[in-house]
Amino acid sequence: MTEQNNQPLSLPRIGDPAPDFEVSTTHGPKKLSDYKGKWLVLFSHPADFTPVCTTEFVAFQEIYPNLRQLNTELLGLSIDSNQSHIAWVRNIEENFGVKIEFPVIADLNKEVASKYGMIHPNESTTEANRAVFVIDDKQVIKSIIYYPLTTGRNMDEIVRLVEALQTTANHQVSTPANWRKGDKVIVPPPATQEEADKRAQDNQYEVVDWYLTKKSLD
Repeated sequence: MTEQNNQPLSLPRIGDPAPDFEVSTTHGPKKLSDYKGKWLVLFSHPADFTPVCTTEFVAFQEIYPNLRQLNTELLGLSIDSNQSHIAWVRNIEENFGVKIEFPVIADLNKEVASKYGMIHPNESTTEANRAVFVIDDKQVIKSIIYYPLTTGRNMDEIVRLVEALQTTANHQVSTPANWRKGDKVIVPPPATQEEADKRAQDNQYEVVDWYLTKKSLD
């Protein structure tokens, strides 16, 4: 992707500070710093009044209370106007009985979408793809997921991902495949032979092998 002056655009990566923004949304002006001290799921969708996006917005609203319990906010984005967003969320409420409680960025000039690499020209030059950025309470990017225009996102996975990232941040551990909140976590490998021997004798650990050890956080 390139900027209008054809200079390469540096896209954000995991571990980078989240690119700053100050935008118009369905809830009024918002800027990135408004979310400092909270986690943020920033996601883009291709367009208002489209079928897959409509199902996603209903589903995002369904997980929003769970995310808020995790000190996490939702913020949507597409390359549409505020008036289009407002009409669409009202239409969702009329058709599905679901009130969209999170704000949606009006990114008509593609400024935020470009900063975050949400537009992939080989798929579409006029629409954002289905990107998900998880940003921590210090405003550092912790995860990036891209989905094609044709594929709706799995909301259970987004909640699971936030829970896993927060568990890692709070306890300095890793999470195994298919981990769910309450499952055992993976602790860092021992740094010395002595530490490995001691760990093997400690009942709080499940030692699969010296390099793979699990424990419960309960």
